[in-house]
Amino acid sequence: MVNLLSICHGSKLAGQWPAITQSYRLFDAQDRRGAWRARPLPKAPQCFILPAMIARPKPSISTHAALPSAAAVAMPVPVPNWLRRAVADTQSLAGKEIEDVAAVTGAAIGALDAAVRRQERCAGAWRRRLALSAAAVTAKQAGRVEDEAALRDMVVLTRPADSLSGSATPGPAGLLLLAWRRLAGRPAQDLLTAKSLAAVMEEFGYAPDAAMAGDLVDELRPLGADVGMVAMLAGAFVAAERHGFGRAVGAWLADALLARRLGWTHAVPLLGTEVVAGLGTGRPRRSGIVLAAASTDEEGARAKSLLAGQARAALRAIDLSAELGRRADRLLALAPKLRAKASDLVIERLLSDDAVVASERIAGMSDRGLRRLFDRLVSLSTVRELSGRPTFRIYGL
Repeated sequence: MVNLLSICHGSKLAGQWPAITQSYRLFDAQDRRGAWRARPLPKAPQCFILPAMIARPKPSISTHAALPSAAAVAMPVPVPNWLRRAVADTQSLAGKEIEDVAAVTGAAIGALDAAVRRQERCAGAWRRRLALSAAAVTAKQAGRVEDEAALRDMVVLTRPADSLSGSATPGPAGLLLLAWRRLAGRPAQDLLTAKSLAAVMEEFGYAPDAAMAGDLVDELRPLGADVGMVAMLAGAFVAAERHGFGRAVGAWLADALLARRLGWTHAVPLLGTEVVAGLGTGRPRRSGIVLAAASTDEEGARAKSLLAGQARAALRAIDLSAELGRRADRLLALAPKLRAKASDLVIERLLSDDAVVASERIAGMSDRGLRRLFDRLVSLSTVRELSGRPTFRIYGL
């Protein structure tokens, strides 16, 4: 078996994200990093002198004028092919060592960290789209029939006037989407508070309990910085199970802890989009149930499932970021040519949210003007109509 740990530490990818890959290590030995010997060299090596002496062709005026501004250049970092091949699926996971799986996951999270820190203009729409995928997986695990399109309709088309009480409640399935949108939309530092966790309990279908939320905050606090990544992921699910919550809450907590550990401003829904083997699919059978003490082999298999699921979700999130980034670039290139009033506000809504309904109230834009603007954007292949309906249309990147 190829030692993926040595591949990860020997590649350029590990050199870019040493802190993240080191946090996924399962042993205390430190890597020995190569460096120049600590003695003065008489002159610079030829490999550093010759490239500087080679004359480079001067770019033409037309080529230089066609380049975008420096602020607009944010080329995504491609994921190496070896990393895609190394990420294990459910069938091949049993034959891999946990150290190899942890090393590959660290590299995948490092690549995702680079995508997050690029701060793309469409980052809001990207996180909301991932939240929609996580809500669809959660609904399926709960035995519900709503897919992504139905969940989107429940939240986007719900207004306060639609209910007799005047409150916009999208129903049990729609509340699942609101829980994941809370993870993707709220600042990461505000997610693991007692008030936020009490609201998340209610959105996942549990009775709100302020005392239990406070106990959960105290239990999660040591996982934020005092343990490794593997222990942090497993600890989030164990804490959720100890308080009687299902795996969806554990995935929500793990993603929030990951964002806080890496210093992201907003969390990225990852484990919620994955069906991780060995964790169950629904709620515990009774409130407060705690899984029995498992053997070392069972704990290792569970840790490998969590790590492999996180790696797969990270690569899928990177691919979605690149796809939405290309669509956002086309939309931003077209923005100066739009003559409709408040078109800049419409573009900002498209870049910051998963979907925008055609009847959205935007200052300075009438309903008819908004529909005409969306029709033009669709004809120019910069925006998609997401519902497939002739009425109550929904648009997004």
